[in-house]
Amino acid sequence: MGHENITEFILLGLFSDEDAKVACFVVFSLCYIVILSGNLFILLTIRGSRLREQPMYFFLSYLSFMDVCFTSTVAPRLITDLLAEQKTISYDSCMAQMFYAHFFGATEMFILVAMAYDRYAAICRPLHYMVIMNRQVCYVLLMASILGAFLHSILQVLIIIDLPFCGPNEIDHYLCDIFPLLKLACTDTSLLVIVVITTTGMISVVTFVALVISYIIILSTLRTRSSQSCRKALSTCSSHITVVFMFFLPLIFTYVPTADSVSNDKVFALFYTMFAPMFNPFIYTLRNTDMKNAMRKMWCRDTRFEGK
Repeated sequence: MGHENITEFILLGLFSDEDAKVACFVVFSLCYIVILSGNLFILLTIRGSRLREQPMYFFLSYLSFMDVCFTSTVAPRLITDLLAEQKTISYDSCMAQMFYAHFFGATEMFILVAMAYDRYAAICRPLHYMVIMNRQVCYVLLMASILGAFLHSILQVLIIIDLPFCGPNEIDHYLCDIFPLLKLACTDTSLLVIVVITTTGMISVVTFVALVISYIIILSTLRTRSSQSCRKALSTCSSHITVVFMFFLPLIFTYVPTADSVSNDKVFALFYTMFAPMFNPFIYTLRNTDMKNAMRKMWCRDTRFEGK
């Protein structure tokens, strides 16, 4: 095992300005509450309505669940560390946080791919849609997403776990991630940096490019459709495209350049750990008629009965 002397790390956090910390504590606490309540609201609405039978909402419910899990590996620590005197994290907790952040983040990434495939099947192959996207296929895609994310996350931990850490032990970040940890290792990690950029970086880029191409195909197919079906398809696709851009672009900026831009990485990381999961519930509900109707039916039952 590589951690020779260091048994804990110190997370330096987002910044050192004391006045800004209190304001950020309030802002991030509110963000976290919105993330939890918004995503759980979507999850319960889908599970409690007929929408769960549709592949798109099947994936969306799992995406919301992953958002909650992903943010919960990062946000509570980020929020408490803003006001904490000691920002230490044990070696084992650090490894666990890195594993779970990558696991939930990568699962989310692959679920977005499955959702794009679902939209492609619905719009470009409508007559075969129920065969292409039957329930068994949905579960296979979900399990493949989870397995792919697990293998990716294990790789991140295996890269770090054999490295010697003999000091300093200050991580210039608000979470344990692979680049800041590689900078602290007491050995040459330039080859490992290239490994991370080619694995995590390329997974992000290839997935993003594949998603963009799939949406270009979908949108070009829509040009031949009637304006009403075109409008409905566009409203669901635009939601997906917005989420994809909000999640992937900061991720690509974090993992594709060299590991020297850690201070920028902290800002980019905020986008995919806090802001994207917070906006997802709004993006998926505000322009979605099916979702609005399901919410009305499920959450406004009491008022309907009172009126009778």
